Amino acid sequence: MEIWLNPACSKCRTATAALADAGLTADVRRYLDDPPSVEELADVVARLGVEPWHLARPREAGEAGIDLPRDAAHRHRWLEALAAHPRALQRPILTADDGTTVVGRDAEALARVIAAQARTQDDPDRPDGHP
Repeated sequence: MEIWLNPACSKCRTATAALADAGLTADVRRYLDDPPSVEELADVVARLGVEPWHLARPREAGEAGIDLPRDAAHRHRWLEALAAHPRALQRPILTADDGTTVVGRDAEALARVIAAQARTQDDPDRPDGHP
């Protein structure tokens, strides 16, 4: 499991506490110190089933000058802008070993990724968690 976080963020601290409470560990990526690449962001967006602009925090995106149309023609430019300005990313982003990915801002999203990771750990030969 991997978690992209900003340690100063209360939602990130809540997510790491939820993982600890569930007995799970994660590889921590401080995405402000180690920004994701355009390719990594494209992968996360695909796993989440959203568009890049859905990962943008409105205030931080505005402060970074990210003012792009929200359409397919500008999709790659959004990914480039978020890679260049990682502070504008929603957080935390958690990915279980089976590929389940969530923006862990609420209890439901955290429960989903924790369950996915627990299934993977219960049966490490089946990363999708199915018998």
